[in-house]
Amino acid sequence: MKTKIRREVIEWILLLTIVGAIYLTGWHTEVIGRVQQVVLSTGIISPTILTEEKKASYDFWLEDKNGKQIPFNQMKGEIVFLNFWATWCPPCIAEMPDIQNLYNKKEKSIQFVMVSLDENEQKARSFIEKKGFDFPVYFLRSRLPSVYDTHSIPTTYVVDSKGIIRVENHGMAKYNTEKFKNLLKELEAAQEAFK
Repeated sequence: MKTKIRREVIEWILLLTIVGAIYLTGWHTEVIGRVQQVVLSTGIISPTILTEEKKASYDFWLEDKNGKQIPFNQMKGEIVFLNFWATWCPPCIAEMPDIQNLYNKKEKSIQFVMVSLDENEQKARSFIEKKGFDFPVYFLRSRLPSVYDTHSIPTTYVVDSKGIIRVENHGMAKYNTEKFKNLLKELEAAQEAFK
């Protein structure tokens, strides 16, 4: 009996030591993100496609990773994949490889706007570089309009060329799916017909 209790205590100490080491080294976000990537790979978490019309707002400013100020209203008339993320957010990290794959296969008419909410912008730049992501990364330079007011990240919106939010997803999701790509193709076809 004493041997069993002693063994359990040793196992708990070992487990807590490993968890503590992962946390203290800063790897906890990466580890949790990897576990969540496995969940995403199943495809069971998909983005929320809105059925009601919700008007987008273009009234805010961004800055690209090179320091250039950009008014978001520059995106009017475009299809925009707008994602809010941070390096300290495991679900954000989990969905990024999938978003990168979607970005790699996208049509030219879709604008990707990956907005980092990191206070330390250099940390976000280093993270993107380390991971080899090449989608466009931006930083907020003004308050967000209330239509994008969210208290969770990642949060993703897809705005069509008429300024209607077609997708609003709070939390991680798998975007590089046939269903989602078909939605983007439909939006592109509507954009072409609208021109």
